[in-house]
Amino acid sequence: MADAHPFQQGERAERTVRTLGSRQLAAMLPDPAQARPAYRHLARAISALILDGRLALHVRLPAERELATALNTSRATVTAMYDLLRESGFAHSRQGSGTWTALPEGRAPSGITRLLGPQDTAIDLARAAPGLPEQTLLDALAQVTPRLAEHAHTPGYHPYGLPELRAAIAERFTRRGLATVPEQILVTAGAQHALTLVLGLLCRPGDRVMVENPSYPNALDAMRRARLRALPVPVTDSGWDIGIIESTFRQAAPRLAYLIPDFHNPTGCLMPEQERVRILRAAGRSGAWLVVDEALSDLALDTPAPPPFASRTTPGGAGQVITIGSMSKTHWGGLRMGWLRAPARLVTELAGQRVATDMGGSVLDQLLALFLLARAGELLPTRLEHLRRQREALAGALAEHLPQWTWQLPPGGLSLWVDLGAPVASALADRALDHGVRIEGGTHFATDPGLFEQRLRIPYTVPPGTLREAVQRLAAALAEGLSPASTTRRAHWVV
Repeated sequence: MADAHPFQQGERAERTVRTLGSRQLAAMLPDPAQARPAYRHLARAISALILDGRLALHVRLPAERELATALNTSRATVTAMYDLLRESGFAHSRQGSGTWTALPEGRAPSGITRLLGPQDTAIDLARAAPGLPEQTLLDALAQVTPRLAEHAHTPGYHPYGLPELRAAIAERFTRRGLATVPEQILVTAGAQHALTLVLGLLCRPGDRVMVENPSYPNALDAMRRARLRALPVPVTDSGWDIGIIESTFRQAAPRLAYLIPDFHNPTGCLMPEQERVRILRAAGRSGAWLVVDEALSDLALDTPAPPPFASRTTPGGAGQVITIGSMSKTHWGGLRMGWLRAPARLVTELAGQRVATDMGGSVLDQLLALFLLARAGELLPTRLEHLRRQREALAGALAEHLPQWTWQLPPGGLSLWVDLGAPVASALADRALDHGVRIEGGTHFATDPGLFEQRLRIPYTVPPGTLREAVQRLAAALAEGLSPASTTRRAHWVV
């Protein structure tokens, strides 16, 4: 067997188990006695788990008798449920191998549908990302066109990113308090691309990864698809429990930890400086890599923008910290521009890995990013002022129309993390579609199925009038009442 990669020090990852245990699956499913017929109730729940990405594809489901025992139901119910899953395309059987999860033809996982725009005139509150003013984009295109022409006679491949863009990002880190050179920067197609590259290089299936709970859904999906074992640590309305984080580093020895310390998505919390120092020390003692997502760090609404997390390290002590960033939240997701800052040798390794997938980013997009970053001092204050007005409009509308809901006003970021007071978020999100609002329930941000059913993430990235209308529609949807089947679907998962 070949030697482990130099960045893959430690034990070999254990082989990923492809069979789902009966107790594990039963814990993810509703009580069969809650609705009739039970087999349809259970089949719908498994289908939803597959579409949400919380139940992986190509995983063998438990034997019928074992699952019936775990669910405290009859084997006939489980047999009928499996038959219905096969008929609907969510499962298939192999002779002598059991029943395996599948995705029906023509159906897309929710990770894809979340990124697609509404197919009708619905108000879209599922995506916490702002648009870019048309004139800003037109001005940028006019400015970069001559520079793009200068690149036309070259092959156009830049696996590390355009040198001038790498230099600009490095200078940005230095200006914020973390001395950085271009060799420490890799330009990527967004922060998600950066995270995927890091997971692919540093982790193997079965590795333990510490992650906040709740957290960014696409990051959680990337970890699931890499077959990593999540070690969730809670983030509440009051922030992080640093004692739990320190003990997780000490006792579980994760290979890597993924954190969003700046205006955390979805809670909006800002991690205090002393807690950052403690996390850096705990990670250093355990030998874990820290991946710090700073895509929201510039969106400071009531407080100064925090300096880079890695700037708290002692001299020479930032070798195990990887910082990822993006222009999606501050400028526009359509650019697909992000970056990571890491030790230069690791950047070279990651660039070699990215060549196997895309060989380098679009020169046009990188030139646009260079132009927009240079004008950040002019563009960002206007963006922040718009966000403040939109946040105020959302909070005011919620207080007026849904006073029973509670939330903490975040000091920055793009959304409110609202407590509904009852585990009805998924049912309300389904009903809200009928009222022309698309929104995500809190379970999409959970490390485990069924958590945060009492929560909604409500972005304030659309105009104030649209936000007020959306809240009125949510109030109307809630006033209609929610069906017993919907409200009890995941009620027993709530913690």
